[in-house]
Amino acid sequence: MQFPEFNTPRLKLVRLTEDDSKDIFTLFSNDKVIEYYDLGALTQTSQALSLINFFNSRYTDNTGVRWGIRLKESNRLMGTCGFNTWSPKMKSADIGYDLHPDFWGYGFASEAITEILNAAFTGLLPCGKLNRIQADTIPGNDASEALLLKLGFKEEGLRRESGYWKGMFHDLKCFGLLEYEYVKSTLVVEKC
Repeated sequence: MQFPEFNTPRLKLVRLTEDDSKDIFTLFSNDKVIEYYDLGALTQTSQALSLINFFNSRYTDNTGVRWGIRLKESNRLMGTCGFNTWSPKMKSADIGYDLHPDFWGYGFASEAITEILNAAFTGLLPCGKLNRIQADTIPGNDASEALLLKLGFKEEGLRRESGYWKGMFHDLKCFGLLEYEYVKSTLVVEKC
C-alpha cells in the first residue's frame, strides 16, 4: 500500500522516516506543543523514533495515518497531522495535528488540514470516502478550537473526564465535520 503524499501551495505532506527523529524530538519535547497533548515531553531521541514507528504502524495496519508537514521552500519538518484512527465500516475518523511554535499564526495548520480533509472526503485514502471527521480538544486550547471552527467543524459537546493522561482526568470538547457540510463550505469559498 503506497503511502499517500500531498502538496499544497506552501507545504508537502509526507511519510515520516527515521531521518526525522531529531525534528520530531524537537517538536514533541517542546512544552508549548504538548501542553494539551496526551503525551509527556520527549526526553530522548530514541523516543522520537518510537513515535515515528507508532505513527507509521497506523498506516501499515490500516487504522489511521500521520503525515509530516514540511515547508516546501526549505523542506523543514514543522509538524504532523493525520487521522489517529479511521473506520472504513463507520466511514469516520479522528483527526489530530501539531505544529512547532515557530510556525504558529501563518495559516500552515489550516492549509495542511484542509488538504487531508479533502483527501478523506473525496476517497483518496485507503479507508475510502469518509462521512464524518471528529476532533477532540481540551478546554482552554483556544487556538485548536478556532482552527476547527474556521474549517467548518461544529462543537458538539463536552465529554466530562473522558481522557486520562499525565496523572489526571481531562474533559474533552468534541467537534465534528460531516462530508456534506465540508462540500457546502468549499463551494461557498470557491464562489467568493
